[in-house]
Amino acid sequence: MIDIFKTIDGSLQRINEITEGCWIAMTAPSATELKKIAEDTGIEIDHLRAPLDEEERARIEVEDNYTLILVDIPAVEKRYDKDRYITIPLGIIVAEKYIITVCLEETPVLKCFMDGRVRDFYTNKKTRFILQILYRNASTFLQNLRSIDRKSEEVERQLHISTQNRELIELLELEKSLVYFTTSLRSNEVVFEKMLKLDSIKHYPEDQDLLEDLIIENKQAIEMANIYSGILSGTMDAFASIISNNQNIVMKFLAAITIVLSIPTMIASFYGMNFDFIPGARSPLGFYLTVGAALLLTFVIVLVFKKKKLF
Repeated sequence: MIDIFKTIDGSLQRINEITEGCWIAMTAPSATELKKIAEDTGIEIDHLRAPLDEEERARIEVEDNYTLILVDIPAVEKRYDKDRYITIPLGIIVAEKYIITVCLEETPVLKCFMDGRVRDFYTNKKTRFILQILYRNASTFLQNLRSIDRKSEEVERQLHISTQNRELIELLELEKSLVYFTTSLRSNEVVFEKMLKLDSIKHYPEDQDLLEDLIIENKQAIEMANIYSGILSGTMDAFASIISNNQNIVMKFLAAITIVLSIPTMIASFYGMNFDFIPGARSPLGFYLTVGAALLLTFVIVLVFKKKKLF
């Protein structure tokens, strides 16, 4: 899908043709759309196709007429009816007359620009637009990191009473997401540092505040990802032991119940044998005496086990 936007009279509008100062937003484009944009803009089709590879690394490539900036952005996918946090590439191509973004799927990082929810956003101010995208990307990482933290707290509460591995696997998935986020944020930081040194991307004094906010937001996202990753790793180790301990408690309780129930079973087995000289076998009260003895022994064993906290 291809959408073309341009700031006209201070407002963002959708247009039908590529003009100077416009923004070409490509979302999961087809081969035909890639070929058309490559022909209309002179961008190499390989550079347009690069952000569509999920394994593509973050980098910057400078060509004669344009600059390709590849960064990682957070995304949410459904797996086994649960949200899983991953990262996907976002391509930003800065040409002389326009800017192009290419992404595998619709992302909140760009959606807020398309909806006109970003202040001081102009498609013709390419440097500011890039900084705004990177700042929005860092903010989205922070939002997803907070969501991961909330999900980990929910799983921790369930782990207190769990004897299964389901919750532990859930924590493992969250830890994997944090590893993806940390790696992507560090790669983005390297790309950002290289971008600041490029002569092909102009820097303006009025963008200095936005630049400082971007640096702070990105560093905060990296630190938060590292902190959450460390906490989650320690939590997983602790709760792995808790799950094992919970299973031991259950097994101990079942073993105690088995021993208690074996007493009357054992006595009933003795009195079920075909012998003439079993104590109380010929007494009218023999049955009641046998049951009473079995219950008495069972009660004594229950008291002993309870004193030793086996129940």
